[in-house]
Amino acid sequence: MQTPIHRTESSPSASTPSLLTTEPGRAEHIAALLRALAHPIRIRIIAILCESEANVSELAERLGAKQAIVSQQLQILRTHRLVSVARENGFAVYRLAEQQLRQLVRCMEGCSIR
Repeated sequence: MQTPIHRTESSPSASTPSLLTTEPGRAEHIAALLRALAHPIRIRIIAILCESEANVSELAERLGAKQAIVSQQLQILRTHRLVSVARENGFAVYRLAEQQLRQLVRCMEGCSIR
């Protein structure tokens, strides 16, 4: 037996439906973004970039991973426009392109691990 959902008037969803429930295309887009993040190294890259910009060498060192692997993961994140890159002093420097990822990382950090 399902437990009924009780909403209070102060609940934001009590009066306004979520865009994810009313716009199927938006849900598809979010699912694609979550798939792009669905790898431990990519999640860690995003978490690092939430703190500061970094080049591939710096990311590889912090992650304890080979530069080639980090570059592959960065390419996936770039393809989905989650990170951007700029040349600075001969290095490709990566930064968050989607600033809302900071909130997502905080949310993920708050999730309990069982």
